[in-house]
Amino acid sequence: MKIAVIGTGKTGSEVSGFLKDEQIIGPFDSSNPPTVDALEPADAAIIFVPGTAVDEIINVVLESGIAAAWGSTGYDWNDEELDQQLKQRDMKWMRASNFSLGMNIVRHCLQMIGKSAGILDEPEFSIHEIHHTDKQDAPSGTAISWKEWLGQDAAITSERKGDIKGIHQLEVKTGFESIKLEHEALDRAVFAEGAVWAVKQLLDASVVPGFYTMETLFDQKIG
Repeated sequence: MKIAVIGTGKTGSEVSGFLKDEQIIGPFDSSNPPTVDALEPADAAIIFVPGTAVDEIINVVLESGIAAAWGSTGYDWNDEELDQQLKQRDMKWMRASNFSLGMNIVRHCLQMIGKSAGILDEPEFSIHEIHHTDKQDAPSGTAISWKEWLGQDAAITSERKGDIKGIHQLEVKTGFESIKLEHEALDRAVFAEGAVWAVKQLLDASVVPGFYTMETLFDQKIG
């Protein structure tokens, strides 16, 4: 398995630690952008670039014909159109706002909380996310996903300080009780680890061509 590493920022630089030297193609960044020829030896790509940089490389990755795991937040993905293109090209891509495998366990908890909220008396939902000062998008893609998974109207607030890898908190309040759920990424390696896991799923012959999310791949794996 040879993996093209695209993006050498805070998270992208962690990917190489989960691969052997002979598995790495690149890495690529703005000073060494990927080309179709450069990607030819790769079986798949792991991509951690800002959402603003996706348009600069998406056609190159598409033309390369390789599987790809995208960790770019703040980009408006056209899932249906991409799904059709990828199926026509016999390709497999996926995207994730957060590659943490533990986050997908949290997702199931959020879905259960949201479904059960109807028995509570006038619950109020709030989501707070905290990230490092260099993070460009706010609220985070993960916070937006939390609201979607919860399926309830929730206020989202954001905070940027220090070098925090990612903290997401949910609070459900009623007149008589408070329920809190928190996930904290202790090391950016957790996202690199999940991206390598996702690529392995894409390269599995049982996964058919198309455009996936981390949630879909995770749920297929756990049955």
